[in-house]
Amino acid sequence: MFKQTYAITVMNLRAIPQRLGTSSVIVIGIAGVVAVLVSVLAMAAGFHKTVANSGRADRAIVLRGGSQAEINSSIARDNLLTILDAPGVQKDASGKPVGCGELVTVVNLPKIDDGNLSNVTLRGSCPQLPALRPELKIVEGRMFQPAVRELIVGAGAAKQFAGITLGSHIGFKESDWTVVGIFTTGGDAHDSELIADADTVQSAFRRSLFQSVTALLTSPDAFDGFKDALTTNPTLTVDVKREPEYYAEQSKQLTKLLNFIAYFVGGIMAVGAMFGALNTMYSAVSARAREIATLRAIGFGAGPVVFSVFAESLLLALLGGAIGAALSWAFFNGNVVSTLGDNFSQVVFRLTVTPALILSGIWLALFIGLLGGLFPAIRSARLPIIDALRAQ
Repeated sequence: MFKQTYAITVMNLRAIPQRLGTSSVIVIGIAGVVAVLVSVLAMAAGFHKTVANSGRADRAIVLRGGSQAEINSSIARDNLLTILDAPGVQKDASGKPVGCGELVTVVNLPKIDDGNLSNVTLRGSCPQLPALRPELKIVEGRMFQPAVRELIVGAGAAKQFAGITLGSHIGFKESDWTVVGIFTTGGDAHDSELIADADTVQSAFRRSLFQSVTALLTSPDAFDGFKDALTTNPTLTVDVKREPEYYAEQSKQLTKLLNFIAYFVGGIMAVGAMFGALNTMYSAVSARAREIATLRAIGFGAGPVVFSVFAESLLLALLGGAIGAALSWAFFNGNVVSTLGDNFSQVVFRLTVTPALILSGIWLALFIGLLGGLFPAIRSARLPIIDALRAQ
């Protein structure tokens, strides 16, 4: 049986170039399915990596109780001192707690590619920003100065939005701001932001409250004590979260939506590709009806014939899956795009085609090939030998 299977399968595969036109229907159809699925999932993976991987376990973010995001939170200035005096907060060399009350607002900037205005996060922070976020590195220029309308721009934002190069001036809220530095935070969500002095931003936007308080803790283990001290304080009504937990929650909804789109659109295309594979394999079996009947007549079993049909279908599906995955990696991996994030502002991120996504695309291709070859394989085994030999 193994010798028969090997002989028929090799003969069948060698004949594929003779059926190049029909075989290409399977390959192209499945390649399209895999390319679409992997590219959309790469968008979800890139967004999740950018947003969910923001923050550190030894940093905590404090929001007003019941707030889902910074943009709809508010914390009074007198509460800021209470929060930063809580146990577990890291102190600097002078004994001051390492933490910032931060203001988050949205400004409109034109995109480089089409000139359309988009929301960009302007974050007001404090002079302790370098100690609070040591991953923030100035790659061009310098840090902003307190009480001056200066700001620094994330490297991701600088690549997506016009007019925010080093030394340029931005006008919003009847004020003129100078870009004095370009920074990077390793590609996380803050790379899409503009950051300036919190007091100066409050003055320009006529605000007196902060949106959040971010504190550096002495260690990740200090979080529980810090949270308990704040949530049991009768003068405060706050929610306390670790930074990674907060940003993971912010990315959850959009990631789910992108995954749904990928599998919904990919599923529809997969059904079409499966019917294309069925059609092609039925045509191949019909064209080889006399050949299959002759093999059966001289003693070859039905099992080897069935396996040869499956082998052809799976090989074509594998080729289509590999082409689709290669195209998605070549054209989409690493592309910089932006979408609305948790603060109704643009988050810049890179599409990420991971090995896991490529493997998922290959498995989908093989599944389509398996179903596409199932019924033609059964038909090939049930061909009436006499009728097939008499067929013209």
